Amino acid sequence: MDLKARLNQHLAEIVRDRHPYFGSEGHFYVQQYLSQQFRQWGNLETHEFDFEGNEHINYILNIAPANASSNPPILLAAHYDGVPGTPGADDNATGVAVLLELMREFSENPPSVPLRFVAFDLEEYGMVGSQAYVEELKEKKEKIRLMFSLEMLGYCCHEPDSQEYPPGLEKLYPNTGNYIAFISNLRTMTDARFFSRQMQKSGTPSEWLSVPFSGKNLSATRLSDHSPFWDQGYKAIMVTDTSFMRNPHYHQPSDTIDTLDLDFLTGVCEGLMTGLRNWK
Repeated sequence: MDLKARLNQHLAEIVRDRHPYFGSEGHFYVQQYLSQQFRQWGNLETHEFDFEGNEHINYILNIAPANASSNPPILLAAHYDGVPGTPGADDNATGVAVLLELMREFSENPPSVPLRFVAFDLEEYGMVGSQAYVEELKEKKEKIRLMFSLEMLGYCCHEPDSQEYPPGLEKLYPNTGNYIAFISNLRTMTDARFFSRQMQKSGTPSEWLSVPFSGKNLSATRLSDHSPFWDQGYKAIMVTDTSFMRNPHYHQPSDTIDTLDLDFLTGVCEGLMTGLRNWK
């Protein structure tokens, strides 16, 4: 089975109403699927956190390089929860599917640097799961070399004027929504530029943007699990198809697999593999 088929297979399992309270059956199903997938490739760890009296779970897998390395890990993450009433194909089954395939790739072909894979819960409640996790990292003084939040990766449109922007940015970027974006804080500018170029070299159009003040003057750049890492002083990048600035199915019942561009999604996954292999 090739990469595109495997991504589609993951989507078939994940795309369902999976709100932790109003879609609890689907949410539990996806948790079981994640647990099985993570265990397939290594030693599953869990990070439990409390929210309004309920216990929630982040899933974690560490993959070490072939040669022992004392370097801090690169953290790759995607949230698996959804909003009520939507199957959440792009938001964020695409991110989780790519996370699982990156996990497969680097389990079978060990990386040159340590990698940590995390599936976060409760992103849709305001990045609650990632906030709880990064606060624990900070408390333990644990270092992270770079964090990626994989946030909506599969919607692509080749029509002119299909891409929107916060005011002012439309003069700097394409008006066609057929690229993947790397959004970073200023400390991570060089990394965002590198991964964007690696994505382009692999054949998928890409753009990058670095924002000052952890994006607090541009709120649209903070709407994923990278923002708690920014706030705690970590280097972090959001990888995204730009969400509601392109995808009309955002948070709608119509966010289904048939609205995705699986060739685009596959290219994004391949580009991330290439970048991670070549990054020093």
